[in-house]
Amino acid sequence: MLLDDRDLQILKVLSRDGRITKSALAEQIGLSPTPCWDRLKKLENAGLIEGYGARINLKKLASHVTVFVVAEIADHTAASFRSFEAAMQRYDEVTACWALGGGFDYLMQIVTRDVDSYQKLIDDMLDARIGLSRYFTYIVTKPVKGNGTPPLDLLLGQLPDS
Repeated sequence: MLLDDRDLQILKVLSRDGRITKSALAEQIGLSPTPCWDRLKKLENAGLIEGYGARINLKKLASHVTVFVVAEIADHTAASFRSFEAAMQRYDEVTACWALGGGFDYLMQIVTRDVDSYQKLIDDMLDARIGLSRYFTYIVTKPVKGNGTPPLDLLLGQLPDS
């Protein structure tokens, strides 16, 4: 799909404010509402916009711990990777999981009530024989930067707005 400047403006605005009204979005990018809506639908249908959601302040909601885990799986076959990746979908506490190139196989982000709950989850994963052979735990002590908007201008080789 070929994107023009207006499409990119829509993506930038939505990445900062997913709750913006259609009329306010149209106004920000300099289009009337109907063409703006048509472009938005085109971007959604093409899969460039995967969804909309709220960033929840977990600190104000409930006590929790965020843990990053680098993991190795025992058997490096395509079937083992597929099996591990399918298993990750079953654990609600695993809020993100990335396959890695290099020394480790996966990086997982886990959010749970406390360290004991985290350890129980890891024990359950080991007991479930999903292929997890080694893991290293990194507990987040404070957020510094996160949930940022992607640097679309940088990725697309454009100069940022002044």
